[in-house]
Amino acid sequence: MKEEEVTMGSARKQWYMVSLVGKDQSGIVARVTEVLYQAGGVLGESSMMRLGCNFSIMMMVEIAGGGEQLRQSIAPVTTELGLHLHVDAIEPGLHQHQVPELRVVVHGADRPGIVAQVTGVLAEAGFDIMDLDSQVGGSSLEPIYILLIEGVANSGVETIHQALEPLSASVEFRVEEIDTLIG
Repeated sequence: MKEEEVTMGSARKQWYMVSLVGKDQSGIVARVTEVLYQAGGVLGESSMMRLGCNFSIMMMVEIAGGGEQLRQSIAPVTTELGLHLHVDAIEPGLHQHQVPELRVVVHGADRPGIVAQVTGVLAEAGFDIMDLDSQVGGSSLEPIYILLIEGVANSGVETIHQALEPLSASVEFRVEEIDTLIG
């Protein structure tokens, strides 16, 4: 039996990734997590955020009864709130969280391909992205795209600086080491 599969009576517990997307409104997190709790679900890691006027949730949920039962348990709330639901069985990988050591901040005039260009350069330089947050600032006439990227530089900080340097004609960037003092 796999570690994440726990037998409780006759119901086997399994981990699922639950993704919800919809218009931002008060109470989404409270309502969804209450339904999961009432259904016997246990939350692992989660990420919840507002993007524009929309809200997105990704949650690792351990529950007995299977994916279809999970969908049926949460469906009344997602329907009422107008949320789109997606459920996938997953391997949880809990307790394997890697701590980011480097933050890359990039900003420049908004243009198609800026994210692909920056992340492509970082990938080629051996940078493993763990978190990426992007924002559009400025005005509708002069938009500015801002990327906040955290991860691990497998080939060193200087390699990341050198990889980004050719982009400096079109974007500004800053590479910062993250203080990883834990405990």
